[in-house]
Amino acid sequence: MPSQLHECLLLLFRNRPSLAAELLREVLQVELPHYTEARVESAELTQVQPAEYRADLVILLDAEQRPLFGIVVEVQLAPDEDKRFTWPVYAVDLRARKRCPVCVLVFTAYESVARWAAKPIELGAGNLFSPLVIGPSAVPAVIDPGRASAEPELAVLSAMAHGNDSDTDSVLRIAMAAMAASVGLDPARSMLYCDLVLASLSDAARKALLAMDPAKYEFQSDFAQLYLSQGRAEGRTEGAAGVLIKQLTLKFGPLSQAHSDRIHSASLEELDVWTERVLTAAALVDVLR
Repeated sequence: MPSQLHECLLLLFRNRPSLAAELLREVLQVELPHYTEARVESAELTQVQPAEYRADLVILLDAEQRPLFGIVVEVQLAPDEDKRFTWPVYAVDLRARKRCPVCVLVFTAYESVARWAAKPIELGAGNLFSPLVIGPSAVPAVIDPGRASAEPELAVLSAMAHGNDSDTDSVLRIAMAAMAASVGLDPARSMLYCDLVLASLSDAARKALLAMDPAKYEFQSDFAQLYLSQGRAEGRTEGAAGVLIKQLTLKFGPLSQAHSDRIHSASLEELDVWTERVLTAAALVDVLR
């Protein structure tokens, strides 16, 4: 079953089909034909024989309603030897159906998987098939707010790829650019993209971002203020819940899952009240009443 990370990465390519072509040109220096439209095509790659293969995503670059180049996008989060048999099938089938050049673009969030996926695939008799592979270190660091605004999916992908880099200042600039681009989208995508950015940051970068005053930055908006203030509140609530659980465990012993769940779902105000009761309470029920 595809993981949440797999689906989120795939969503960025689906929401902006030209993202695959942009990465091929900028990162892998692939020469692509001049196209006027990038569109999502059916990912079902079926042969005449009773066998069906389904790629993650198929994108066609068109001009005048004629396919010029096909891109099979595969998001790969772990080595899978079966893919080394199916990737060549994807390419050959799409090429035969659309009568145009094609490639298989493998995107991964992990450098070790990128190294595995980049190994040429031996087809037999000296014939090799090589997928094109992009790992996190190859994703452009989108810092410029103008570019992020024009290419929000690339900006979010950049934040996801570089969120754990050692240079916290650079990570913050990438995250700020991605969030600035995200708040200008429709509410559903704005919330999703901001969530993806925050979830991808290291602990140090996330804390630094939530500690910033949004009024001092260009991405200031009602949504940005609300989102970051919610993030700060959630951070304080999570911290308070952790402290309370430690106090209760030390005084009354290990907590049941039900009590732990209740504490984690409580508001900050409830946690403050319960924390005050710990010192004088004779039993756990006296604290959580």
